[in-house]
Amino acid sequence: MKKLFLLLLLAAPASADMTHSITTASQLSVNGAYTDANRIGSTYAVSGSNIKVATDQHFGKLTAGTATTAATLDVGAYDVNTAGAAFSFSESWTQGDAVNAIGSGVDVTSGVVADMPAYGEVLTMSGGVAGTLAGTITSAGVVTLVAGGANTSAVASVVTSLTVK
Repeated sequence: MKKLFLLLLLAAPASADMTHSITTASQLSVNGAYTDANRIGSTYAVSGSNIKVATDQHFGKLTAGTATTAATLDVGAYDVNTAGAAFSFSESWTQGDAVNAIGSGVDVTSGVVADMPAYGEVLTMSGGVAGTLAGTITSAGVVTLVAGGANTSAVASVVTSLTVK
């Protein structure tokens, strides 16, 4: 009887919960071209000590521009106020941007920015060119990514999990 009971214990089937999963993902991106241009205005600044405006003159001043041109500088004429005494003088001038005609200034061909507006502040990003951009993941989990042209990206992942309880 003991042998039969032992044989039944050894022959009993094992039971376990098992889960297996494979998750794959790929992402291919081709970024667009863009240009961000900011027109800057004309500025003039002057400072100093022991300086005076020459007879019938003025310190520098801005003259108004038009609808398509920036303000310009009308330079002045200065003299030392007290001859032989110390003096200081400083001025700065930034010429502002003219206004480009609508629709001019940016040409994009095949995602590449060929030219851009000539403004004081310009940020340009050439667009992506897909070219040979590709990605595959086989059922065996083999990842193949092929680089594309400028401003493209390819990302792939394979996650395999096995849980035994």
